Amino acid sequence: MGQVEFVALMASIQALMSMSIDIMLPALGHISGDLGVSDPNQRQLVVGVFLTCAGIGSLFPGALADRFGRRRVVLCAAVGYVFVTLVCAVAGSFELLLVARGAAGMLAAAFMVMPMTILRDRYEGDLMARTQSLVATTFMVVPMIAPIVGQAIMLIAGWRWIFGVTCAMGVVVLIWCALRLPETLAPQNRQAIRPRAIVGNMGLALKERSAIGYFLGAALVQAGMFGYLNSAEQLVGEALGAGSLFPVLFGLMAMLMAGSNFINARIVVAFGARRVSHMALLVFVVIGLVHLAVSASGHEGLWTFVPLMSLSMCMMSFIGSNFQAISLQPFARIAGAAASVMSFVRMVLGSLLGAMIGQAFDGTAVPIMAAMSVMGTVALLCVLYSERGRLFRRINPPEYYRQHQPPAQGPHPGGAG
Repeated sequence: MGQVEFVALMASIQALMSMSIDIMLPALGHISGDLGVSDPNQRQLVVGVFLTCAGIGSLFPGALADRFGRRRVVLCAAVGYVFVTLVCAVAGSFELLLVARGAAGMLAAAFMVMPMTILRDRYEGDLMARTQSLVATTFMVVPMIAPIVGQAIMLIAGWRWIFGVTCAMGVVVLIWCALRLPETLAPQNRQAIRPRAIVGNMGLALKERSAIGYFLGAALVQAGMFGYLNSAEQLVGEALGAGSLFPVLFGLMAMLMAGSNFINARIVVAFGARRVSHMALLVFVVIGLVHLAVSASGHEGLWTFVPLMSLSMCMMSFIGSNFQAISLQPFARIAGAAASVMSFVRMVLGSLLGAMIGQAFDGTAVPIMAAMSVMGTVALLCVLYSERGRLFRRINPPEYYRQHQPPAQGPHPGGAG
C-alpha cells in the first residue's frame, strides 16, 4: 500500500470516531425532544456516554492486536460498530439510545487505538508525528462537514437517518479494510494473551517517565475540547446566537485545525516534535487565559468567541499528533498495549473531565475557558515532569530509545501463532 492510500485509510478509520460525535451535534435538541428528555443538559449524554465508553473500551483492542494482529481487530470492531449503530437508529427510548451509544463507543475505541498502533509499526519519532499530522489533516474533513451533513439530514429525513449515514460509512471502511489493509504486526512481536503479560506491558507504559507526562498532558488538553464539544450547541448555537450558522462555524474551526495539522506535517521533521508541541502548549495556555478574561468581563460575543476558540483548537492540532508520537516512541515491541493504555487514560480522563465541564455550562463561556486554562497549565507541568524540567530539547529517537526502550514481556511461546 502506497503512502497516499495508507494515509487515507488511517484517516477513514479515525473518522468513524469523529463522525460518531460531530454529526450528532445539530441533532441533540431534536433527539432529546423526540425521546422525552426534560433536562436540557441531559442531551449532552449522547456525546458524553459515547466518549466515556470509548475510553473504557480502549483498554482491550491493543492487547488483542498484539496477539492476533491489527487487521483482525479492526475488522471485528467495524462489524460490531455497524450493528450497534443500526440499533441507535431504531431506538425507541433515550435509555436504549444511550446503551447503544455506549456499545458503539466501546467498539469505536479500536478506531482510535489501531491507527496509532499501525503508525507506530511503520514509523518512529518525528516521521511518525509527520505521518500522524497528514492523517489528521485528511480526517479533519469529517468535522468540517459532519455538522452540516447532520443538519441537512434532519431537514430531509429526520435525526434517525443520521445514524444510517454513520452506519453506511462504517460499511465502506469495513470493505476497504477487508480488501486492502495489510497486517503490520511483526511475527516476533506477537504477545501472549495472559493477564500478567498484558498488565505488565501496560504497566511499562504507565511507568515510563518519558511518556507518561505526554499522554497525561494530551488527556488534559483533550478534556477542554470535550467540554467544548459537549456544550457547543448550547453555547454557540443558542447562548451566542449563531442559530443555523452553528454547523458552518463549527466546520470553519475544523478547517483551521486541518490546516494546522498540515503545517505541522511540513515543519515537524525540521524542528522536532518536542519543540513544536512545547511552543504550541505555551501558546494554548496564554490564549486560554486571554479568552477567560474576555468571557469574565461580560463582553463575550460570537465574533470574539469564534476567533479565540479557533486559535486554541489550532494549538491542539500541534499538540495532539506530536504528543502521540512522543508517547509511543519507546514502545515498538508492545505498541498495541501502550496505545491502549494511553488511549484509555486520555479518553476516560478527558471524557469525564469534559462531561463535568459541559455540565457546568451556565449560559456563558466562562466555565469552558476557565477549564481550558487550568487543563493547559497542568498539562505543561506534566510535560516538564517527563522532560525533567527542560523544554524545547531535540532528541534523536533511534539512538536515544534504543538505549532507553523498556523490555517487553516476551512474545507468545508459539511465535507468530
